[in-house]
Amino acid sequence: MASRTLWKIPVLIGSVRRGRQTPKAALFVKNRMEATGKILSELLDLREINLPIMEERLGHREDPPPGLQFLADKIRYGDGLVLVSPEYNNGIPGVLKNALDYLYEEFHRKPVAIVTVSNGAYGGINALAQLRLVLLAMGANPVPTRLPIGNIEDMLDENGTPQRESLQKRADDLILDLLWSVQKASEMAQ
Repeated sequence: MASRTLWKIPVLIGSVRRGRQTPKAALFVKNRMEATGKILSELLDLREINLPIMEERLGHREDPPPGLQFLADKIRYGDGLVLVSPEYNNGIPGVLKNALDYLYEEFHRKPVAIVTVSNGAYGGINALAQLRLVLLAMGANPVPTRLPIGNIEDMLDENGTPQRESLQKRADDLILDLLWSVQKASEMAQ
């Protein structure tokens, strides 16, 4: 296996909506990843990056909007990525699709873990399926393990602390799968 001190895996918050629940899920996963002692992570928040509606992909622009190059670099130079998305109207938020549409090369063979959240029992599985399709079309490598979090208000408190032990186990399974994919991608690149 590839030896490395720390893998860089940022967590992208894919919602800007008022009252959104995705930041606490993103914080939960970030904290679990860092607890492994093998991952250095940070939160990337689309609310703070604030991209305008996509007119052209980053690779075809000479005048990228503020924040776009920052986001692209974090994804490109990261060893993997975690996408955290809510499900709105049976799909992913437009702001997340907009951000992904700006990028392409940055995702080539990039291991990506998907976490979805919803207020309902199913945890955003429709958004999860859509994200897999989009990521595959971009050349990314979505990891097989996924983490849909249903009834999000009951599962995590405002600080991202899990209220159910089973959620920790599911997150750890996702992280283990992501780490394996990141290590294999690194080995293949050498």
